[in-house]
Amino acid sequence: MAALTLAELQSLHAALVRARAGGARSVRDQNGEEVSYKSDREMSAAIADLEARIAAIQSGPSATVIRFNTSKGT
Repeated sequence: MAALTLAELQSLHAALVRARAGGARSVRDQNGEEVSYKSDREMSAAIADLEARIAAIQSGPSATVIRFNTSKGT
């Protein structure tokens, strides 16, 4: 499965939050696939996962700094 874009993740998040607020236990995505959640806790965990993925994308990659300390050995 290809990685989802930021816009797709935000769309899924919004749909899931709306469904949870409306008391629904299942959500149909853009492809027509339906996901049913057994409990509110499971739905809450899915929302938290989406929020973490969105935050990771928005924060960008962490900077890596490599410093070399060289000498001639004398």
